[in-house]
Amino acid sequence: MTKAMPGAAGDLAEQHPDIWLAYSDLGKACANAGPLSDRERRLVKLALAIGAASEGAVHSHTRRARAEGIENAALDQFALLAIGPLGLPRAVAAKTWIEDQ
Repeated sequence: MTKAMPGAAGDLAEQHPDIWLAYSDLGKACANAGPLSDRERRLVKLALAIGAASEGAVHSHTRRARAEGIENAALDQFALLAIGPLGLPRAVAAKTWIEDQ
């Protein structure tokens, strides 16, 4: 089911495996609903996490992106791309969250 996820998501998965399974299945269905590649999906999810200002999600998608072989330069560029639409403070926060991992 889970691979010892950190934080509250891991706690939820352990405490409510049926809910976590349903959530996981929804994620798989969404991922398979269109033509994006694995790399494109991961980078979109990172961008959405940055836009939502979700530190935990940025950490999670950064870890997964690196495990999937996405280079650090691409991840750093996502923080820089946030400057225009989200502002410098949000972009700097995203950069630090990416670098945390």
